[in-house]
Amino acid sequence: MRCRCRIPVALAVALAAALSLASAASCALAAPRALTDDEGRSVTLAASPQRIVSLMPSLTETVCALGACDRLVATDDYSNWPAAAAAKPKVGGLGTWSVELIVRQRPQLVLLGRAGGLRARLDALGIATFVIEPVTYQDVGRTITTVAALLGEEPRGAALRETVAHAVDAVAAAYRVRPHAQPSVYFEIDSTPYAAGPQSFIGELIARLGVRNIVAPDLGAFPRLNPEYVVMGNPDVIMVSGTPLTALAGRPGWGAITAVRLGRICDFASAVADPLMRPGPRVGEGIRAIADCLARFEP
Repeated sequence: MRCRCRIPVALAVALAAALSLASAASCALAAPRALTDDEGRSVTLAASPQRIVSLMPSLTETVCALGACDRLVATDDYSNWPAAAAAKPKVGGLGTWSVELIVRQRPQLVLLGRAGGLRARLDALGIATFVIEPVTYQDVGRTITTVAALLGEEPRGAALRETVAHAVDAVAAAYRVRPHAQPSVYFEIDSTPYAAGPQSFIGELIARLGVRNIVAPDLGAFPRLNPEYVVMGNPDVIMVSGTPLTALAGRPGWGAITAVRLGRICDFASAVADPLMRPGPRVGEGIRAIADCLARFEP
């Protein structure tokens, strides 16, 4: 006796729809996607990459924030967030890249900034590369959108971009309504000294809080300054990472700077400095750190 089982019409329709969606998703995953990177190259991927090497901390954080940390097979030495990324194999840092270690990971895509001749070397080995190096605040959102497209995660990209923008806007709005004086600020990237100019993403975050950056816009995003320039700018507040007050006061002429003389210096610990100095999905934490620093010295 042969059993005849009938599938209810509603269930059959649901199954058909599910199969259709699965087929569409499969096709979308397999569909070639072409995107233009920051060197003007059109990069075409036959499918969403499942084995990725990221060579910039901000790019690593963006991949993970888009829910694709499991696709990372290696990162640069400085990618330490989130914990899942910190645990990935490391392939070197700026100027110390190991092409051998990168190749050993069999990546389908390498994400990197403008790292000298590294991209050309990887291309010559047949490894797909995509250059994207965020510098401005606008670049943060653009990077999220671009990386999401590379991953085939466009909806997540749109949601993340909105979340990041909302976090920054919320801190800026809350700080601006506070009844306080608007100080001048000098933000030092490192003790060379390199500074964050108004055109950099850090400079834009500072501007969003309504304070003045002593660095002139025409000097570029991250200019190397003559220390005398800072003395002439006489900032009310100085922001650094890993440079103590005694070291700043010991620089020629710096003892007379208002910020040094009054101790108005924020030395950000690495846990704060990383999201502040990386143009990635944690810039909301970065602008909050700047705002908290400024609030410490309100009259």
